[in-house]
Amino acid sequence: MYRTHNNGELRIQNLDLKVKLCGWVQKSRDLGGMTFIDLRDRFGITQLAFNENFNKELCEKARKVNREWIIEVEGKVKERSSKNSKLKTGEIEIEVSSLKVLNEAKTPPFTIEDETDGGEELRMKYRFLDLRRGPLQNNIILRSKMSMETRNFLDKNNFLEIETPYLIKSTPEGARDFVVPSRMNKQQFYALPQSPQTFKQLLMVSGFDRYYQIVKCFRDEDLRADRQPEFTQIDCEMAFVNQQDVINTFEGLIKYLFRKILNIEFENSFPLITYDDAIEKYGSDKPDIRFDMSLNYIDDLAKGKGFNVFDQAEAIVGINIPNAAEYSRKKLDELTDWVRRPQIGAKGLVYVKYNKDQSFKSSLDKFYDADTLKKWAEKCNSNPGDLILILSGDKAIVQKQMNELRLLMGERLELRDPRVFKPIWVVDFPLLEKDEETNSYHAMHHPFTSPKSEDLKMLNSDPSKVRANAYDLSINGVEVGGGSIRIHDRNIQEKMFEILGFSKEEAENQFGFLMKAFEYGAPPHGGIAFGFDRLCTLFGCKENIREFIAFPKNNQGRDVMIEAPSKIDKSQLDELGISLPKIED
Repeated sequence: MYRTHNNGELRIQNLDLKVKLCGWVQKSRDLGGMTFIDLRDRFGITQLAFNENFNKELCEKARKVNREWIIEVEGKVKERSSKNSKLKTGEIEIEVSSLKVLNEAKTPPFTIEDETDGGEELRMKYRFLDLRRGPLQNNIILRSKMSMETRNFLDKNNFLEIETPYLIKSTPEGARDFVVPSRMNKQQFYALPQSPQTFKQLLMVSGFDRYYQIVKCFRDEDLRADRQPEFTQIDCEMAFVNQQDVINTFEGLIKYLFRKILNIEFENSFPLITYDDAIEKYGSDKPDIRFDMSLNYIDDLAKGKGFNVFDQAEAIVGINIPNAAEYSRKKLDELTDWVRRPQIGAKGLVYVKYNKDQSFKSSLDKFYDADTLKKWAEKCNSNPGDLILILSGDKAIVQKQMNELRLLMGERLELRDPRVFKPIWVVDFPLLEKDEETNSYHAMHHPFTSPKSEDLKMLNSDPSKVRANAYDLSINGVEVGGGSIRIHDRNIQEKMFEILGFSKEEAENQFGFLMKAFEYGAPPHGGIAFGFDRLCTLFGCKENIREFIAFPKNNQGRDVMIEAPSKIDKSQLDELGISLPKIED
């Protein structure tokens, strides 16, 4: 037996117990007659004590041990004279009687401690070392617990875990597919699934009325902090349900996870808002409702006063920033520069200070008097001491810009506490998005989303007004899950394909297997998929999903640790019947 206990286990109650421990050397301290070593494993840290007066040879051996060496020790549990309240084992130490080096280690390229000196790219290259650090290990442990509790909840609610294929047919689902060449079927390709969407619908046709998977999905798209080319979903589907059934069930899952993982209770139902109202009020279909700063439209109060920028604008939108009237001109100029950045694209920013003495100071004092500015303040629910920020232009664009400004100000005023959680359901999305340049429609979610039954008649007359029987769950401005009631009628599905521009032949070629299944009795069904990586990141109060994935890719989609993607041997290409063109350097 290498060890009797782990390094986070022993306490003051274990005094004088003879134990055997193993682990990595976190650090050592030579204090002359005494040498101390912090021994680490994933459970914690235990201090080892070597006393020169008791065993000089053993103490000399301990002095030669370096960081990250793996050692095995025997000894007795003793009370520490200098206790460490930051460690769970901080009241005790091990009086070592035997030391064995199991493996020596090179000096790591960065310090393996909670606060490290290694940059992200270096740490990703040596991910196997980075994963030894406490914060990363805690993230992976959290992920494991969330996976286990998700399975526990769904199992208790009669869901079956059913695997679906990774090598499938390429179908248009919004993002680019990763494709896999077939050796046995020359010049033909599999695709890696962007989601198991069609398979889980087929499982409903097959009579497995409650399905789930915690499953890998693949999308070849541009990356950012909350995206990876391969990611994990909690993928679920239910038969004989309506929208409210799905919302009730999976709100239950999220509440269960909060209770089990974070000991947070939600007594009331999560609030629900329509897509149109979310855009109108927050400028976003995934609103952060931890703070207010809702959008206020002052068109009727601001137009017709000779200020051309406002007079020519489709929408004039203000948000109220509480207790910010003392913002300096320098800070306001910085905000103006921020909204003018290409990522935001605003032409400028107007401010109104509602001073504590109830006077007004505005960047548009030349055009608007105090009485008018007071009406703006009333419309924006402002109080003395507040600051109003205003953007104008095309309505849809201004709403998006104001959402970004709203989030920035929430961050600066420390109103976006990551330890506070505010979920919200968003429903009644548009079924379709129209590309004005090509005059064609795209599915806002996917081609299998059911229209609202009361809007079905508009599929022929005005598809752009049809609402989807769809729902998203957002928490703190992050979309963590989304789903819909599916089309289960072949005629409606064929109509949907027609609106999306598929010919009958194309629809048959891409989705004939699903249409055929619908002919054999497809039940009403619907489901949802949660971004598991995003949920873990949210529960861990962080922003970057890479911190909760054991071996992630970087922003270029590369694994710099194993150096993937990489070139493959010509013999492999020949076997696959693939010839690559030469690329100019």
